[in-house]
Amino acid sequence: MSDRANTDTERSFSAAMEELERILEGIEDERIDIDVLGRELARAAELLELCRAKIRRAETEVLTIRRGVVDHDRLPVGAGLLDQ
Repeated sequence: MSDRANTDTERSFSAAMEELERILEGIEDERIDIDVLGRELARAAELLELCRAKIRRAETEVLTIRRGVVDHDRLPVGAGLLDQ
């Protein structure tokens, strides 16, 4: 795995979004030179996938937590883990 890939996996969602927004603003404002446009678009695609993966992971965590709360709420009185 490359250093960039290692750095990306540790990058926060906010930092990835900031970099993505910077790239997109540069493209929209036509500040990005045509010679680096392909590289910047590829980087934007990497960042977009990183953000999507982080969102999917967060959704899974939220669903897992919600299921735990709902399952716990359905237990009969006296059947909780702390009651053993």
